[in-house]
Amino acid sequence: MSNKKFTTTSGIEIKEVYTKLNRPVEEPGEFPYTRGIQKDMYRGRLWTMRQYAGFSTAEESNKRYHYLLKQGTMGLSVAFDLPTQIGYDSDHEMSEGEVGKVGVAIDSLKDMEILFDGIELQKITTSMTINSTASILLAMYIALAKKQGADIREISGTIQNDILKEYAARGTYIYPPKHSMRIITDIFEYCSKEVPKWNTISISGYHIREAGSTAVQELAFTLANGKAYLNAALEKGLDINVFAKRLSFFFNCHNNFFEEIAKFRAARRMWAKITKDLGATDVKAQMLRFHTQTGGSTLTAQQPLNNVIRVTNQAMAAVLGGTQSLHTNGYDEALSLPTEAAAKIALRTQQVIAFESGVTDTVDPLAGSFFVENLTDEIETAAQLYIDKIDAMGGSVNAIENGYIQNEIAASAYDYQVEVEEATRIIVGVNKFTQEKEGINDVFTIDESIRAIQSDKLQKLKSERNNEAVKKALLNLSEAAKNTDNLMPFILSAVEEYATLGEIADVLRNVFGEY
Repeated sequence: MSNKKFTTTSGIEIKEVYTKLNRPVEEPGEFPYTRGIQKDMYRGRLWTMRQYAGFSTAEESNKRYHYLLKQGTMGLSVAFDLPTQIGYDSDHEMSEGEVGKVGVAIDSLKDMEILFDGIELQKITTSMTINSTASILLAMYIALAKKQGADIREISGTIQNDILKEYAARGTYIYPPKHSMRIITDIFEYCSKEVPKWNTISISGYHIREAGSTAVQELAFTLANGKAYLNAALEKGLDINVFAKRLSFFFNCHNNFFEEIAKFRAARRMWAKITKDLGATDVKAQMLRFHTQTGGSTLTAQQPLNNVIRVTNQAMAAVLGGTQSLHTNGYDEALSLPTEAAAKIALRTQQVIAFESGVTDTVDPLAGSFFVENLTDEIETAAQLYIDKIDAMGGSVNAIENGYIQNEIAASAYDYQVEVEEATRIIVGVNKFTQEKEGINDVFTIDESIRAIQSDKLQKLKSERNNEAVKKALLNLSEAAKNTDNLMPFILSAVEEYATLGEIADVLRNVFGEY
């Protein structure tokens, strides 16, 4: 008999065999929603198949969106370039070398109009991965919807708007935490009145995991951040039964199949208890709804076609875990932004799972599995220990300010890397079953001329717009930022006068300072 110890990636020990359940199995669609938030789950409605896309100019990204919609994607997910994410226009010196690279460059409402040209916003849902400038991009989206004649009470989608994980794991913050939290709660308040179907935050574990956390840490830190947002909104006097319905989550899905499924099941149960403890009585305010993206950091540049199998495995785990929406990565993403061919096979992966695998025919098919139920409990227990520790520090904002969360993630990332280098953790094609030629040459490149194109557009915009009206709108925003007014109506007014993203972010920088 071997003495080898088997564990999940979070270090939870796996027994050789599981023979009993420690508790009765819950019903789907009922508190605490371990088995899913709907009674009929995918029998009633499939998850939303999203493909995350955005690169170079709004014109180019618009073409990719039309292509994806034609291939059967049901919702768009917008990737923004780095300058857009951190509040710089394309012609700013800090933007050099980054314009249009990791997403689309959006400098003003003009670019937003081009990005969604020929796409009716009232008929699709759009998810925008944007955080410190989320208020500005949301204002642009609302302004465009109004121009299209849409009823803004009917438009739906999600902004990520999760600044806490930026300080902990990703880095695209602008303002100090307190001011950032104010902007976020202003968005909650504004949308609950004006754009009630909009998901005002997608509390993100994805980037925490990409930065090197374990599955348990991803779950714990994400829910702890979620708790911080609930508390901030409660302090502002908002009703948890109203605003908590518009919170959504964004999780990663890595390779350890059963651990990931158990993580999603535990997440729903834990969130239901957290919201209930903070006073939520409406069942919709207790439900954890989430989007999943397959794990970018699990993709390898070596033998990239192996990534098709990894993505399929991860997508299947997300579906068995009960996700509401899913993005599947392209097999070539360790090399470049996905080519059209890679984006198509990623979408087809979801369609094959949905229509051919049979996993959607019954709700939570793995419920009652001795292994999965025990693992769900163990993950919950391990994640709860972290949350208790963070609560004792006074919550996520304090835990981030004193470096606790960052240090925990860094230690896990280091341990993982050591295991790969010592080959105690096998990565197929990387440290075992390697080969000389990797077998893929076709990569996606972004032209350096994008910055010049965007800069020309900005010059033209500034010569054509009403600059007096822009100046007035920016001055009004500055005054609002200095007192306690809700910032969203002022940002919307500035956007509608074609103030640029950088101009609006600079007004707030001048009032709030930078972190």
